[in-house]
Amino acid sequence: MSTPGTNVGGPAKTEETVLLAKQALHRTRPSRIVRVGDHLKREWQLYVMLIPTIVWLLLFLYKPMYGLQIAFKDYSVFRGIAASPWVGFEHFETLFNNDQFLRALRNTVYISFLSLLFGFPMPIFLALMFNEILREWFKKTAQTIVYLPHFISSVIIAGIVITGFSPSAGIVNTVIEWFGGEAIYFLTRPEWFRPIFVGTTIWQEAGFQSIVYLAAIAGVSPTLYESAVVDGASRWQMMWKITIPSILPTIIIMLIIRIGNMLEVSFEMIILLYQPATYETADVVNTFIYRQGLQGGQYDLAAAAGLFNAVVAFVLVMSANAISKRYSRTSLW
Repeated sequence: MSTPGTNVGGPAKTEETVLLAKQALHRTRPSRIVRVGDHLKREWQLYVMLIPTIVWLLLFLYKPMYGLQIAFKDYSVFRGIAASPWVGFEHFETLFNNDQFLRALRNTVYISFLSLLFGFPMPIFLALMFNEILREWFKKTAQTIVYLPHFISSVIIAGIVITGFSPSAGIVNTVIEWFGGEAIYFLTRPEWFRPIFVGTTIWQEAGFQSIVYLAAIAGVSPTLYESAVVDGASRWQMMWKITIPSILPTIIIMLIIRIGNMLEVSFEMIILLYQPATYETADVVNTFIYRQGLQGGQYDLAAAAGLFNAVVAFVLVMSANAISKRYSRTSLW
């Protein structure tokens, strides 16, 4: 005769009870289809609002992927994509035996590296500096000044750069001549193109990109700064010990995105600033694709170059995300 509180039947009875409980829960829980249907009934207005965006994505981002197959075909405009014969990896072999493409690839990597090295920290620096400004009117004025170049057309920005570095009336050469130097036609010198291009892109985009980091700084709890003030920390110490560690996840995410776009050098600015005299250091993959595809009519070769560019970008962003996830536990997904 068992005493109260003992487990009658032992482990077998316990396992049977747990099994019966699981079966009862499974019978009462609605299926996934039912749950999805209930969710759609409740939130159908949101999905109706999503329809235009989904249609746009399908038409302008996914449907054009059908044309990627011309990278593996001897494409003819008159035959069309479907009727053009397959040639396999012939265009990719042509690319990697093409000195112009290899030069463009080297220039792309080098310019992207310089932009990452000097351009990526600049928005962070600006955001930290804006956060330290105490006078509100000065802070707003400074932000407006540094944001403004982003909203100016690239054509106008290129015109300003060309005028500023002009050997006859440019402000840069005017200053050089004041100090007894000789005027230099910077935009025809291959060695000067990269510094001018990187500096121009930083000037145009750094201010606007700092908004992301300012938003991250705004999310830092004020109590952290209040505690630091009580402990006697200076503003410099608060920036290094509180602000930067707090926005580090945002910095890592932006770095991953930037690495994924390393081969996407600003095409518009380069096409506006470069010329045959500077192809040696200014020609990049995107300008090579433009010349081969639109100007030369070699659409299949240009498609192969573009596909190679996209695959490399995919590998870069996946690798950067995996490394970040492993060592910092911060990632895009």
